Amino acid sequence: MAKQSKKQSKSASVTKMLSRGGGATVAEIVKATGWKEHSSRAFLTGVRKTNKLLKEQRPDGKTAYRIEVAPAEIAAE
Repeated sequence: MAKQSKKQSKSASVTKMLSRGGGATVAEIVKATGWKEHSSRAFLTGVRKTNKLLKEQRPDGKTAYRIEVAPAEIAAE
């Protein structure tokens, strides 16, 4: 009998995207999850309440969001 791997939740995958060095744009979140833009922005609002969410302007003019990693979290990795 083959083991089934647990599928990653949409919120977990978005959190992982936001943890990348370049973060993620709302368009990237919409594409990855299938959420509407307003739902993606609402999720970012929830993240903002629990984590330090940074808003950055990319060279191509798009706005990207990313979670700031605390120095203690970097040392633990």
